[in-house]
Amino acid sequence: MQMNDQVARVIYRERLTPSLWMLVTIALVGPMVSLVFVPLNTSVALVLGGAVSLVLVVMSIVLSPVVSVTGSVLRAGRAHIDAQWLGEPEQFTGQDARDKRTRDIARDGWHLFRGGIDGVVVVPVTDPADPMNSWTVTTRTPDRLSAAIRSARRISAAE
Repeated sequence: MQMNDQVARVIYRERLTPSLWMLVTIALVGPMVSLVFVPLNTSVALVLGGAVSLVLVVMSIVLSPVVSVTGSVLRAGRAHIDAQWLGEPEQFTGQDARDKRTRDIARDGWHLFRGGIDGVVVVPVTDPADPMNSWTVTTRTPDRLSAAIRSARRISAAE
């Protein structure tokens, strides 16, 4: 019974939302829409522009991918993998993280990147049947995600 409680426990969860500046940029679509409809009716143009801005900002937040570690499962967006198939995670920030997203990218790996997020965690995949050799995930807190993956690996080993 106690093992089931551990498996279902959320160890780490992060929504990879756009940065504040990206949200402002997205919201600027509303005034552009307003300008299109001003010749028809000013009131309708203002309401429509405000509604478009609100809908786009809310959608960009709600539809942002989630990175989570629940029990012994790592989820990044729609993909998931059991921690028993994960190796030791490596965390990167700054120029090292930029290199992992660009010139040093794992060509045979699975990637979840979001702009404006500096940190990167790279986790080797040990499953011989998996065509991906690693997972590379952007995160705002690479140290916490790495620790959560290590914890999930311990939970998986205990099962």
